[in-house]
Amino acid sequence: MYLGRASISNLRTFLAGYCFARRQIGIPQTQQEQQFSEFQTWIQQRFNLTSNQTWDQIILFFSQDEHTALDQFFKLFDEFIQTEDSREVQPNTTNNLIMVSGTQD
Repeated sequence: MYLGRASISNLRTFLAGYCFARRQIGIPQTQQEQQFSEFQTWIQQRFNLTSNQTWDQIILFFSQDEHTALDQFFKLFDEFIQTEDSREVQPNTTNNLIMVSGTQD
């Protein structure tokens, strides 16, 4: 509904407008928005690219069309979130073990 049509390019434009509007009215980034800012680097690493192409252009390049690229975005984004969540779990698990054992060494 907000994109007009199933298009990864429209999604990126929508998200850019959303972020711009929030900055313009002085709303700080949420934790999820800060995490999403790492998606570009993750996509470049995932596809082993060092180009200046944006995440939507990279996904579109490896897809048949805008619609399948949009579908692929959601799959890749889920993978990105799982990867990021597993990175966050490691330190927390260690901290929880320290708390349970009662030692800080």
